[in-house]
Amino acid sequence: MTAAQSPSPSAAPGSPAGPPLGLRERKKIKTRETIRAATYALVREQGYDATTTEQIAERAEVSPSTVCRYFPTKEDIVLTDEWDPLLANALRARPAGEPWTRSVREVLRQAVDRGMADDPEASRLRTRLMVEVPAVRARMRESMSVTGRLLRAAVAERTGRDPESLEVRAWAMSLLGALMETTLFWAERGHRDDLAGLVDRTLTVLEHGLPAENT
Repeated sequence: MTAAQSPSPSAAPGSPAGPPLGLRERKKIKTRETIRAATYALVREQGYDATTTEQIAERAEVSPSTVCRYFPTKEDIVLTDEWDPLLANALRARPAGEPWTRSVREVLRQAVDRGMADDPEASRLRTRLMVEVPAVRARMRESMSVTGRLLRAAVAERTGRDPESLEVRAWAMSLLGALMETTLFWAERGHRDDLAGLVDRTLTVLEHGLPAENT
């Protein structure tokens, strides 16, 4: 949902530590991270369009079929990470009596802070590609439906609403669309703003509406 990178295998945003992952899942995460790191290195060296699946596989020391098995498209390498399920779980883990909007704000703040602390250069690169490469931006919009389903389920569990209701669907996609625009805004301005501050501003607009002019 944000510019965050993949988490450590044992920690989830919004909690000190999630349940430990099994060996198979840890290996999958390591393979995905290896492919992603190889892709980012090649993109920095020669640009996105010049980077091929075969080059990525060679740099990551895996087969091209392995790259395609983990990431169906090159755009998915840039956009796909392990945060979305963990973010949904972190929302579920917030105190039951906490206002929903505060839960969302706290979880997203922690996710952004962790992502920027882990690998700020990768966060800047992937968001720059979202701005500069139409195929990446288009794939990002397509993938929002998957994230939206995870978010709707978390909202429904927390609020007792139907995840397929218009209200829940509208709220979830409004949040995701707003976060996408926040990320693009951050990258378009050369990443000079504080991303956590931008996300906080975005959530305030969603919660209270567009502020009066010149305020």
